[in-house]
Amino acid sequence: MDKKEYKRELKSLQIELVKLQRHIIAHDQQVLILFEGRDAAGKDGTIKRITQHLSPRETRVVALGKPSNREQASWYFQRYTSHLPAEGEMALFNRSWYNRAGVERVMGFCTDKEYDNFMATVVSFEQLLVANGVQLHKYYLDITKDEQAARLEDRRVDPLKTWKISPIDAVALEHWDDYSAARNEMLQRTHNPVSPWHIVRADNKKQARLNVIRHLMAHVDCPEKDLTHTHPDPEIIFEFDEKHLIDGTIAS
Repeated sequence: MDKKEYKRELKSLQIELVKLQRHIIAHDQQVLILFEGRDAAGKDGTIKRITQHLSPRETRVVALGKPSNREQASWYFQRYTSHLPAEGEMALFNRSWYNRAGVERVMGFCTDKEYDNFMATVVSFEQLLVANGVQLHKYYLDITKDEQAARLEDRRVDPLKTWKISPIDAVALEHWDDYSAARNEMLQRTHNPVSPWHIVRADNKKQARLNVIRHLMAHVDCPEKDLTHTHPDPEIIFEFDEKHLIDGTIAS
């Protein structure tokens, strides 16, 4: 896909997103979108293209930093609940409570007891949200090791991207296998019919962004939407299945 074709398709999809937001506001819907993935998987860029032309009053992008001492002493999910969407809002989490199953687990930022408690309760927490009207969509952006290495190097040398660099980046490749193991356990234990995981093959940033938007348009109700924009590529985005960890569909 060349740049001109990409921009044309992106604009068409962003028009559909504006229609979708009008419907969400008019019908007091609550839409929550979680983006997970390795460092440099493309979460920032995907979120930016979704929110670029949406109303900032009804669109919330949540990217939490290091928890405060009080947050560390509180119920784990408490730091996230205040950021959940109200009626008429869409909230997009750039990393979410699944930090505990990913970076915290790999880097030793949580105890085994804290991790086990999270894994035992997260599905119930999400089911409670859904039962109370929250439309929850979970996306895992998957990239290969070579692609992550290239993107991390680009961050290092591009002065416009240096703000993205963190101490975690420096050891991301070193802990590739640890992150793979943590990801696999997270997907296997927290994928469920009420709040399923959808995998996005994100080595191609343009295709990843376009197909996430198409997937959203397909799964969030909006009578005004153009149905031609509701057909994501199943080779790019698909519901998680354990077989994907074996057959190479998800990067190992």
